[in-house]
Amino acid sequence: MVRLIGYFFGIGAVLFLLVAGGIALYVGNLSKELPNYEVLAQYEPPVTTRIHASNGSLMAEFARERRLYVPIQVIPDRVKAAFISAEDKNFYEHPGVDVSGLARAVVTNLRNMGTGKRPVGASTITQQVAKNFLLSSKQTYDRKIKEAILALRIEQAYSKDRILELYLNEIFFGLGAYGVAGAALTYFDKSVTELSVAQAAYLAALPKGPSNYHPFRQTERAIERRNWVIDRMVENGYVTEEEGTAAKAEPLGVTPRANGNYLFASEYFTEEVRRQIIAKYGTDALYEGGLSVRTTLDPKLQVMARSALQKGLIKYDQAKGYRGPVKHIEPGSDWGVPLGEIEAFSDVPEWQLAVVLDVSKEGADIGLQPPREISGARSKERKKGFIAAADMKWAMRLLDKDDNRTTAKSPEGVLNVGDVVYVEKKEGSDSAYVLRQPPKVEGAMVAMDPHTGRVLSMVGGFSYAESEFNRATQAYRQPGSSFKPFVYAAALDNGYTPASVVLDGPIEVDQGGSLGIWAPKNYSGKFAGPSTLRYGIEQSRNLMTVRLAKDMGMKLVAEYAERFGIYDKMLPVLAMSLGSGETTVLRMVTAYSIIANGGRSIVPSMIDRIQDRYGKTIFKHDQRKCDGCTATAWVNQPEPELIDDRDQVLDPMTAYQITSMMEGVVQRGTAQILKSLDRPLAGKTGTTNDEKDAWFVGFTPDLVVGVFMGFDTPTPLGHGFTGGGLAAPVFKDFMDQALVGKPKTDFRVPEGMKLIAINRRSGMRAEPGGPDVIMEAFKPGTGPADSYSVIGMDSFREGAPIRPQSPQATRAITSGSGGLY
Repeated sequence: MVRLIGYFFGIGAVLFLLVAGGIALYVGNLSKELPNYEVLAQYEPPVTTRIHASNGSLMAEFARERRLYVPIQVIPDRVKAAFISAEDKNFYEHPGVDVSGLARAVVTNLRNMGTGKRPVGASTITQQVAKNFLLSSKQTYDRKIKEAILALRIEQAYSKDRILELYLNEIFFGLGAYGVAGAALTYFDKSVTELSVAQAAYLAALPKGPSNYHPFRQTERAIERRNWVIDRMVENGYVTEEEGTAAKAEPLGVTPRANGNYLFASEYFTEEVRRQIIAKYGTDALYEGGLSVRTTLDPKLQVMARSALQKGLIKYDQAKGYRGPVKHIEPGSDWGVPLGEIEAFSDVPEWQLAVVLDVSKEGADIGLQPPREISGARSKERKKGFIAAADMKWAMRLLDKDDNRTTAKSPEGVLNVGDVVYVEKKEGSDSAYVLRQPPKVEGAMVAMDPHTGRVLSMVGGFSYAESEFNRATQAYRQPGSSFKPFVYAAALDNGYTPASVVLDGPIEVDQGGSLGIWAPKNYSGKFAGPSTLRYGIEQSRNLMTVRLAKDMGMKLVAEYAERFGIYDKMLPVLAMSLGSGETTVLRMVTAYSIIANGGRSIVPSMIDRIQDRYGKTIFKHDQRKCDGCTATAWVNQPEPELIDDRDQVLDPMTAYQITSMMEGVVQRGTAQILKSLDRPLAGKTGTTNDEKDAWFVGFTPDLVVGVFMGFDTPTPLGHGFTGGGLAAPVFKDFMDQALVGKPKTDFRVPEGMKLIAINRRSGMRAEPGGPDVIMEAFKPGTGPADSYSVIGMDSFREGAPIRPQSPQATRAITSGSGGLY
């Protein structure tokens, strides 16, 4: 008997050794295929890039995985307790694999055999780290064994806190959120440090299957799973029973955070910053690099700029007439359903879509588009309003698709039942609305600090939701007469004075061959005769500008235009002196900023600073040198000085002279609408042939603003719609708000500049106080002429035409002669 027992024991031992050997060989082979777990030490997950305004306000986030990496020290104990209770209650005790939990899972799976239920796992948090970072998600025994081996190794290499940190920052929570900090923002719009017990428990419930516990589609299951986690937290001693009961009584309270822009009116600015970052660092850096970008945007000025431009566009558009509804639907028994399917402009919250329910001579009854609930679904509530005939009076002028105008006598001739239109709530009323219409005309506006080149605000059109095309940076348009200051600046920098006299009279350009004669004209069609340069720019005289450009040579004008950055390469032909080239609003504002700051070159910037995920500055706009700024202590050394080594693009005295002349544009010239601002203000209007482009660029000593209006496909705006009539009022509306509370600051007069009384028409010395007498600025060694002479008089008397300088000149002339007024 003993021998038999010994025999069986020997066979059992041999079998055991064979099995153990086989297992060891199997595990050994699997171990050779294991990835290197040491890569966890260099873990750099894709992290959200965040864009901030100059005051720190969050503008936008960009990410493929919405994740914010936070160290374990920042994550509150209640949040860690929720995840440990939900996923691995013995996390701080086991060596990477929970043997007791594994045994329970094996028993459960044996009981469930044949039932079709999914096998129960027993993965610890460490095993999940191994799977998420180093392995696939395939449900195989090989993967589970590899996972266990890696978990044991990871536990030996890293602390428990480091493992938990990796886990909490990596896992997917649904709604595009990765990591617990990203999930806290996505689900509750809170920092991870602000989460309540109930909120932390809900987040801990999600990793098992985010779609299974969706806060709106699977609300009951989500609450049930959250409450289960809370019970485990109570059971494990992390919260008291009273705290657990209170937490389970709370609703889910999920308020999903919207994607995209978070700062009102900043869409065009944000998109331009996005493009610049991609151009500088690449797409992966933007969407995975976790950059922190501080922009130059001033949120208050941005809202003002948006409001001013939109008002100007709407005013022009409504003056033209009503073009018809956005869409037409059949209201049916519940008009809210089809109306809710139409997308309104998300960035024009003042407007709502509405459907016309009834029309009479007194006005129109409307049904307002139901708002979206937190879940994203349309509300079941139906709200109505009324548009009085007086609040849609502008729409009585009707335009067909060919812009032919007819007139309606009442709302019945304008609106029909089922028309979907935009409306805006009338101020001071809950049910009265005003009819609105998305303008067909577009525009752009840029405000800049002239001393630094920081772009303080940028609006690229009426609505970014309607069109992402940024007309401030992407639309190349003819600047018209707003280019003239640079022609005059070139003259003043090369021997001319503001009192130099140029003939304002007829001039002809022989274009050669069959092209005939080009005869530019002033906007009024009249001539002023011999006039000073000051008068020429104040009244925007085309013929004077052409003669002046001819007298000094277009090569010089082209050199200055390129020096100011208006064009990369300008054709040196006479038509270009009237602004017939194409440039952008941002370039024009930058060029005017150089004049405003005394002639120093600047680089326009929308980004102040960029930091990487570790807080290291990798880009800074301010490149000024400061050798003493890095001192660690004060030992009676002098205060450090910032060295401004920027190029001097224009003589400071020339800059002041042209600024003074552009002050005259506001006081006596084409922008007198701005006199009521009662500020030291300089600027220039611009209008191109057939009034296709309307411009105004102006500045105070510390703020430069450019405005452009025109159709995207260049089309006449209509006779009389000039830069002074369209763009300058937008500038005024903006400045009315932007300058509130700001002191009146005079333009800085360079040392050595002489102010001499002259007659502003003849340019000759005059007695102060007389009619048409002004104090003109002259550089040292210059002054009013001793004898009266007129530039261009000889060619006028002889009737000699101006010959084109090249075939390129001919093309420039025929393509458009540029500024008119």
